[in-house]
Amino acid sequence: MELLVRQVGHWQQPRWSAIASAGNVSRGDLVHRLVQEIANLTADAEGEPRRSVPRLDNDLALPDQLRVVATDLLAAGPPDEVLARAATEVAATRTAL
Repeated sequence: MELLVRQVGHWQQPRWSAIASAGNVSRGDLVHRLVQEIANLTADAEGEPRRSVPRLDNDLALPDQLRVVATDLLAAGPPDEVLARAATEVAATRTAL
């Protein structure tokens, strides 16, 4: 996850708004989808209901949102297969950007 945060942490708004190389969504939308997926994995690991992660107006907040949900996932102490799934999602997102 840290590799992805380092990859996108310095991006300015035009780069976030650009269409991702895989698909027809913006890079910001793609990273937000990842943030939501990590939040869902965390909720599942904690036995809590899933909640929507707000899509903020400023895409520059996405790296921080990713850090928060990643920290929450690790704190939940999920099984290895959940961590593997999260790693797969991160790798897929990095490739798609």
